[in-house]
Amino acid sequence: MKRLWPLLAAYVLCSGHGFAEENADPHAVERERMVRQDIASDALGRAGIKDPAVLKAMSAVKRHEFVPAALRGQAYADRPLPIGHGQTISQPYIVAAMTEMLKPEKDDVALEIGTGSGYQAAVLSTLVKQVYSIEIMAELGEQAAARLKKLGYGNVETRVGDGYFGWKEHGPFDAIIVTAASTHIPPPLIEQLKPGGRMVIPVGPPFQVQQLMLLEKQADSAIKQRSLMPVQFVPLTRSK
Repeated sequence: MKRLWPLLAAYVLCSGHGFAEENADPHAVERERMVRQDIASDALGRAGIKDPAVLKAMSAVKRHEFVPAALRGQAYADRPLPIGHGQTISQPYIVAAMTEMLKPEKDDVALEIGTGSGYQAAVLSTLVKQVYSIEIMAELGEQAAARLKKLGYGNVETRVGDGYFGWKEHGPFDAIIVTAASTHIPPPLIEQLKPGGRMVIPVGPPFQVQQLMLLEKQADSAIKQRSLMPVQFVPLTRSK
């Protein structure tokens, strides 16, 4: 019998699922390979993701449910995929890396700017108490909301709107993640970040290399920021 990767085996045991149920998912082995080889490994010239909770989340969330049907055969490749309207579902390694940078805790309330397919929100929702997610493109936002509800992610609330302004009525937030590149860090998001909170956001010109930035709000509301890695995200879309 093939030996399961220890992380996946631990997930199966702690979640209470038996081998028959796990094997019933035809994509389980693909997810195992994606997490082991593309996300956790240090062998690709980048730091592998080490947080066990993040790795467990990446193993649990079924990425193939968040990509167009015609692209499901590529769902577990470590690359972004188009989801329509000029938008993409992010590369799995980047999803995991950004999630790890937030250092999410189980009682956190998180804000996501750019719901897209809903994949990042689903991953984050397994690690925090509540996720609020904003998508400016109505069709994508409505599809993501229906998908998340169907898949049982009950602690994710979405709405259609301009994410630049955040979601003030639910703030301040312990964590904010922005999944589209902004030319600058939106001041409303800084205001809605709780002291002690962390924000991850790609900053730079559209359709060029940007810098993934980590912002940490100090107890006195001062902002500490640093650049983490070069990335390339679709631009943050604004309302007209």
